[in-house]
Amino acid sequence: MKLGGIFDLEQKAYEIKVLEEKTLKNGFWNDKNKSSKTIKELNILKGIVEEYKKLSDNIDELEVLIEFVEAGEDEFKNELEVKFKTLIRELDSFDTALLLDGEFDENGAIFTIHAGAGGTESCDWAEMLYRMYSRWFNSKGYKVEELDYQAGDTVGIKSITLLVSGLRAYGYLKGEKGVHRLVRISPFDAAKKRHTSFASIDVTPEIDDTINIEVKACDLKVDTFRAGGAGGQHVNTTDSAVRMTHIPTGVIVGCQSGRSQLQNRETALKMLKSKLLEIEMKKREDELKKLHGEQSDNSWGNQIRSYVFQPYTMVKDHRTSEEIGNVKAVMDGEIDSFITAYLRWMKK
Repeated sequence: MKLGGIFDLEQKAYEIKVLEEKTLKNGFWNDKNKSSKTIKELNILKGIVEEYKKLSDNIDELEVLIEFVEAGEDEFKNELEVKFKTLIRELDSFDTALLLDGEFDENGAIFTIHAGAGGTESCDWAEMLYRMYSRWFNSKGYKVEELDYQAGDTVGIKSITLLVSGLRAYGYLKGEKGVHRLVRISPFDAAKKRHTSFASIDVTPEIDDTINIEVKACDLKVDTFRAGGAGGQHVNTTDSAVRMTHIPTGVIVGCQSGRSQLQNRETALKMLKSKLLEIEMKKREDELKKLHGEQSDNSWGNQIRSYVFQPYTMVKDHRTSEEIGNVKAVMDGEIDSFITAYLRWMKK
C-alpha cells in the first residue's frame, strides 16, 4: 500500500524551502500583511507534509501487521482490522484536504442558517440543520462561537450566525451554501399532511490579518439594541447588540454574543468584511466566466440539496447527484460524503 495521487512530497519540500528562505531575508518583517501571509502559507504546507508523513508511517505499521497475520500470528487480527479501518478514514480525509487549494480554503468560516418562508415549519427545519451541522463541527474538532441568534416565534430558529474556527473550515463548508429543502409529514399538522420546508445556508471565509478589506466609516450605519430575547441565551439590560449596515452594498450583519457593545462592534465589522470579501470573490468569478465565454447561472446554487423523510427516506445533492438513503445518519452530522463529492465535482 502506497501514498500517491496528486501529492508530490519533493515539490512540497521545495516550496517549504523557498518560503523559509524568504523569511530570512532582510526587511521580511517590515510588511506585516505580506509576512503574515507567507508564514501562514508556510505553516499550511508544513502541516500537509506532516499529515503525509504520519499516513506513510501508519501504512508501514499496517504492512508489518499484515506480515504477522500472514505468518499465522492470529492475535494481531483484531488490531489489523481496527487500524485498517482507521487508515481508510484518514486516507479519505487527506485525499479530500488535497482538493482544498482555493485562496481562502484554509481559513475558518462564518456560517449562517436562515429559515425560509413558512413560519413554524421553516424555523423548525433551520433548528434541525443547526443540530446536524453542530454534530459535524464537533466531529471535526472545530471551535464554534455563536455571533447572532434570532429565535422562531413559537419554535426553532429564524436565523443563527456562527464563527467556525479551525483549519480548512471554510474549504469544507463552502459547498454547503445554498437552499436546503425538507420533505416530511409535519409534526405541527393535525391532518398529518406532507410539507415542504426551506432553509438557506450562507458561508463566508473568516477574515484574518493576511486579508486587507477597507471599510470607510462614512459607509457604515450602526444600530444598537438589547441583546437576546424571549428564550434567548444573552438577555441583558443594556443596548450591547450591534446591527451594522454597509450603505454602498446594502449588506447587513449583526452580533450580540459579546458582553460589551465594543466587542460586538469589532465582531460585526469582521463579519461585514467577510461578506464584502465574498462579493469581491463573486465579481472575480463572474469576470472569469465572461473571459471564458460562460453564461452565469443564478439558479444552480439555490436548491442544492433535498432531505426526504416521507414517503421514502433519501438525502440527495442536486449538483453532484450524491445520494444517501440513511437520513438519520445524515441528520446526525454524517455529511462528509456530500462535502467530498462537491469538492470533486468542482474540480471537474
